[in-house]
Amino acid sequence: MTLDDKHAPKPDPDVIAAAEAVSVDDDIDDSAYVSGLPGILGVVDVAIARIEAVLLAVGVLLMAVNTMANVVGRFVLGRSIFFTEELNQALIILITFAGISYAARHGRHIRMSAFFDAAPFGLRKAMMVLIAVVTAAAMFLLAWYSLDYVLTQASRGRVLPALQIPQWWIIVWAPLGFALTGLQYALTAIKNFLDKDIWLSTSTLEGYDDSAEEEV
Repeated sequence: MTLDDKHAPKPDPDVIAAAEAVSVDDDIDDSAYVSGLPGILGVVDVAIARIEAVLLAVGVLLMAVNTMANVVGRFVLGRSIFFTEELNQALIILITFAGISYAARHGRHIRMSAFFDAAPFGLRKAMMVLIAVVTAAAMFLLAWYSLDYVLTQASRGRVLPALQIPQWWIIVWAPLGFALTGLQYALTAIKNFLDKDIWLSTSTLEGYDDSAEEEV
């Protein structure tokens, strides 16, 4: 160790935490996602990640293909695809409710963190566990109410005018999305219990990287 090394400034702990957070969840590739939770919890965590990835990929691809096919049909063949609007509505619902679980996994939900950031480490840790537990409970409650709504719609026997499929088929993603999000927040609470660091999600450490490009 040289004299210059001895007098070199020590790295800021906040900068280190931010760098670790970016390295853990920078690429967002759920096909290669490996859970940091032990045992069956890790299996559940990875299974949720796979389900989210499949639902979002299928939803976005189908919406793109359906929209492009409708444009081609309108301007080349002179007629639109009659079920395009209803299919896109169904896919938007799918993407929305699969997306809330995906955003929870990667710590992308909007957070009001002024008081949280100003608190000491121990209090932030307790607050994060409380936030995750309360949010998980809220998501499970919404899943229950949305399931009741789906069952009510199913009992009425209504069908979509163009697609001629039961109306409840396109809203069944709501209780599934809320349930997956509730599981994700529950796993986040467990992750914070088991690990010494503060985790915004099972794959995202607390921390900010001012040099990184901000995601929208």
